[in-house]
Amino acid sequence: MKTYQEIIAEFDQTLRVDDNFDIIKRELLVQGKNLTFYCVDGFVKDEVLEKMMEFILKADLKSMEAGNTFQELANQLVSYVEADLANDFHQMITAILSGSVLLMIDGYEKGILIDARTYPTRGMNEPEDDRVLRGSRDGFVETLVFNTALIRRRIRDPHLRMEYTSVGRTSKTDLVLCYMEGKVDDKMLERIRKTIDDIDVEALTMAQESLAEALVPGKWYTPFPKVRYTERPDAAASNILEGKIILIIDNSPSVLILPTYFFDFVQEAQDYYLPPITGTYLRIIRIAVFFATLLITPIWYYLNSNPSYAPNWLSFALIEDNGNLPFIVQLLLLEFGIDALKLASLNTPSSLNSSFSIIGALILGDFAVEAGWFNPEIILYMAFVALANFTQPSYELGYGVKFMRVMLLILIAISPQFGFWIGLVIMILILYNAKTVSRQSYLYPLIPFNWSDFKMIFVRKKLHDKS
Repeated sequence: MKTYQEIIAEFDQTLRVDDNFDIIKRELLVQGKNLTFYCVDGFVKDEVLEKMMEFILKADLKSMEAGNTFQELANQLVSYVEADLANDFHQMITAILSGSVLLMIDGYEKGILIDARTYPTRGMNEPEDDRVLRGSRDGFVETLVFNTALIRRRIRDPHLRMEYTSVGRTSKTDLVLCYMEGKVDDKMLERIRKTIDDIDVEALTMAQESLAEALVPGKWYTPFPKVRYTERPDAAASNILEGKIILIIDNSPSVLILPTYFFDFVQEAQDYYLPPITGTYLRIIRIAVFFATLLITPIWYYLNSNPSYAPNWLSFALIEDNGNLPFIVQLLLLEFGIDALKLASLNTPSSLNSSFSIIGALILGDFAVEAGWFNPEIILYMAFVALANFTQPSYELGYGVKFMRVMLLILIAISPQFGFWIGLVIMILILYNAKTVSRQSYLYPLIPFNWSDFKMIFVRKKLHDKS
């Protein structure tokens, strides 16, 4: 059995107390008994720690020890709500670095872990990329406990489960599986549990994206996202009630929704904060715009490459003057140029955003046409595509559609007569062969066909009273 001094020396050596200014070691002498606190500065409020120390200093430690087990001693000595015993050294080290307070008492090898951590956090404001006209204005933050509380506030049911685990050999990132018992697919839940347990990575450096890549290994030729993200607690709660699993990752304001199907992306929280007929109309518009962003420039390019195939009512879209650059070069330059402007906008200080927007509009507008780089019609179609991408909130789906659109354009340039149809077949095969994390078809409820779920893609269901 190790002495108290040996145990404390081992903690000091592992935590490098003398080298790390933010590792706090506080020693107390209570009625001739040595006690030592370990914690990380910034994770524990000074007032909480002082209250605990004040209670311990006033306690009758000798009478508490007499005839009591260590568990009974801990129950009487620690007044804080969340406290557990720990006897594994590595578990105690991890807990300290995660923000808990460790209390070691002379004469015992076990320690008392007190979960009094308070992580730095920002306000729970509405997410920037998923706004609604009506509805709640709160959003997930980077603190795990706050995010689970936001879901608990909306689902006050004992069947709601929050399972804790950690991922990463070095980072030991906190992770919570949130689901509704009795509604979730048990086989899928067990598969996700096993997959998470088998993840062997150094750290989840990029939080939810690192987890998604480890959890849903995708094939390089499948650009469509296999995971949905949301920063809205109401959207997360709604998916839980539908039988889906929510993965909440510490340090990330986005949660993962599993499983994710292709047609899930046409739904938005906005649809459910408006009357059913209005929500249905907006959903149909969103679907129509989605297909327009995918096909409008490839169809235009296909018809201009094959003028004889163009019907009379689309003859206005045909142009004879290629300009100084071929159509395909103009289209690809605009595709890549718009992305370059997006990247530049992200790095532009907010005070200069207005000036940047004006300059970008001029470069891709009148100046580009007058300089002979682009045809006005091509700029019009690409401007529509760029704006229409914002009708759905998934950034990943927008780029999945973009890659398919670029593939169609390149195939049409290679084979003007058959390239468009070859591209459509390739895209359909990619979607058909894609699988979700639950090993189901990515195109459900179209494949396999389920009429009840399929019509819900287009129709916003009305809430029915079950009484």
